[in-house]
Amino acid sequence: MAVWALGINHTTAPLDLRGRFAFAIDQIEPTLRGLRESLARQPEAAILSTCNRTEIYCAGEHPDLDTTIEWLAHSGGVSPALLRSHAYTLEDGLAARHAFRVASGLDSMVLGEAQILGQMKDAVRVADQAGALGTTLNQLFQRSFAVAKEVRSSTEIGAHSISMAAAANERW
Repeated sequence: MAVWALGINHTTAPLDLRGRFAFAIDQIEPTLRGLRESLARQPEAAILSTCNRTEIYCAGEHPDLDTTIEWLAHSGGVSPALLRSHAYTLEDGLAARHAFRVASGLDSMVLGEAQILGQMKDAVRVADQAGALGTTLNQLFQRSFAVAKEVRSSTEIGAHSISMAAAANERW
């Protein structure tokens, strides 16, 4: 089964564009239904949406990145070309590696920021409630959580990490 990820984050897209794709936690379940209906074979899917990123993870027979991009662009009211110019798309091993980095806080604006792990767990819970989480994505996310735990316990990455709000408060 193929795995693919599509996303925008603090390094690829300006704040105003990221804001167009920010989904509140109570919007994710119906949004997942819409995404899965737009894709030909209703793949497994999960949406991670935070203040600094929106990512869609899918698993199915064949990656359908073009349809996923078109669907997300439409939901944010932008052209697919604009979204493509700011988005990253990853498949299989690269998608898994990215999920591991995100869960571990290695891809956060503040290195080692721990809040993302809880947000990813929330995304998995909502995908499961929506009936969109299957075996492949569940295994990917459970492995991501295990990698995050290992990174935190075997390094000092989380020892001094703080949230963006705390970092700003500390600076001023």
